[in-house]
Amino acid sequence: MKSRSRFIDEEAARLAVSLARPAIEAALRDAAVSGQHVLHLVVLDPASPPGACRFEEALLYEQTLGRQDRTTWDADYATYARDKAALSWRHGMDSRRLQLLEPHRLGAEDHLVWGGVCLDGIVVAASGAMPQWDETFSFWVAGALRAIAYERALSQAT
Repeated sequence: MKSRSRFIDEEAARLAVSLARPAIEAALRDAAVSGQHVLHLVVLDPASPPGACRFEEALLYEQTLGRQDRTTWDADYATYARDKAALSWRHGMDSRRLQLLEPHRLGAEDHLVWGGVCLDGIVVAASGAMPQWDETFSFWVAGALRAIAYERALSQAT
């Protein structure tokens, strides 16, 4: 059985998304942020690093905000979000930073998409909005998840 994070689980990921959700949904109403008014989020288990498991085993939580009917999407945002998460997970850094600052690390199989973040080992990726907004929404969720883990760790220590 593979290792799971002590303080970040599916419930924590769901809570982190719900905390960021009102701001994300407000932003998604703006066509300049997301022409499709949709965002797919992917959260990975920070205790499941590359090499210890397959990417699919590291997937902790996924959720779509905004337009739910995938048949109306102009792209497969769920697949793009997973590709962004895989890129950040494998390289341990934000997908934008990797592509702009360390392109020599990219493999032939790596997708050239950004919107995935790696915040202190917490990988979250989003797709459906403009790349800078995908990245922002990912940071919001990752930051909330880090705070939730910190609170859980404090409550266990007392």
